[in-house]
Amino acid sequence: MPSARIYRPAKDPTQSGLARTKQWVLEFDQTEPRETDPLMGWTGSSDMLQQVRLEFDTSEEAVAYAKAAGIAYRIEETPPPIARKGLSYSDNFKFNRTAPWTH
Repeated sequence: MPSARIYRPAKDPTQSGLARTKQWVLEFDQTEPRETDPLMGWTGSSDMLQQVRLEFDTSEEAVAYAKAAGIAYRIEETPPPIARKGLSYSDNFKFNRTAPWTH
C-alpha cells in the first residue's frame, strides 16, 4: 500500500508572487531506494509513483481521493507567511527613525 503526503507548497523564496501556493498537492513517498547508473552517473528508481504529483483545490478533496484510492496519507500544514511591513524608500531618511543612520 503506497503512502503519500498532502501539503500546500510554500512560496518560492526567489519570487515575490504567490503563484502555485493556493492548491494542495498529493505526492507519494519513496518506496524503493534510488540507484546510480554506473555508466552515466544518473540517479533513478524503478518506483513510478515518485513521478506522480496530484493537485487539488482543497485539502478535503485530496483526503477524499486518498481514502477512495486506499492510500495512507498524512497532512503537513505549512506555517502562514510572515506579513512584511511595507516601507518606502523615503522612510530611510525620516527624522523619527528608530535605528540610527549608519553611513
